[in-house]
Amino acid sequence: MPNVDRHAPGTFCWFELATTDQTAAKQFYTSLFGWTFNDFPMGPSEVYTTFQLQGRDVGAGYTLRPDQRSQDVPPHWLVYVAVESADEAARRAGEHGGKVHAGPFDVAEHGRMAVIADPTGAVFSVWQPKSHPGVGIAGIDGTVCWADLSTADVDKAKQFYSTLFGWEIASGEKDPSGYLHIKSGEGFIGGVPPAQYRNPQIPPHWMIYFLVSDCDAVAGKAKGSGAQFLMPPQSMPDVGRMSVLKDPQGAVFALFQPERK
Repeated sequence: MPNVDRHAPGTFCWFELATTDQTAAKQFYTSLFGWTFNDFPMGPSEVYTTFQLQGRDVGAGYTLRPDQRSQDVPPHWLVYVAVESADEAARRAGEHGGKVHAGPFDVAEHGRMAVIADPTGAVFSVWQPKSHPGVGIAGIDGTVCWADLSTADVDKAKQFYSTLFGWEIASGEKDPSGYLHIKSGEGFIGGVPPAQYRNPQIPPHWMIYFLVSDCDAVAGKAKGSGAQFLMPPQSMPDVGRMSVLKDPQGAVFALFQPERK
């Protein structure tokens, strides 16, 4: 079992769903990926849900707050990046054109975080772990395996993230598509699609990919449970098969089935 006990700084460490119907979202994702869940009270009427596989955390979900709804924040999956200091990361993000939306602040004894928008508008969080390192399992079906940044200004985003996290963001060898790969340390963690292929009506954002063994079957199950295809399953030569979907509440995610070597 590919357990994860620590996330290196600069890698994705947590994934959090903000939704309009938490109960329905729990039913959708637990049925789709075989997750279980635990609910934790966050106040008089709020609950924070952690999702698990094999007894280890894979992510979480909560109901969009009134202040988020008043700002027309849509349902979405938020990525967290591990850092040694949330305060330092937030400070440096601001110095290099980012905007700190929230924090830095403590999350009980679990860790310290901040919510940041990059200079192009894509929102992410940074996480300084204390008792909770983040995702506890990876590399199996139902876990996040990749994240793509959709932005209209690739150069500005590249400069920001490279400076903030030390990422190497570059095109792959023998890849004329313009797609850029994100490398943190020795591992590839995500990418940046060419700006000309994105929908200009959609704000910059991060999109996560869930690992699956049968993209068509899982995508079909998701659609049968109320999800909408934004991109039906399709193959990428020498890469794998993927699909992009919008869950019944409107949060967008992708499925990825790697090509067998």
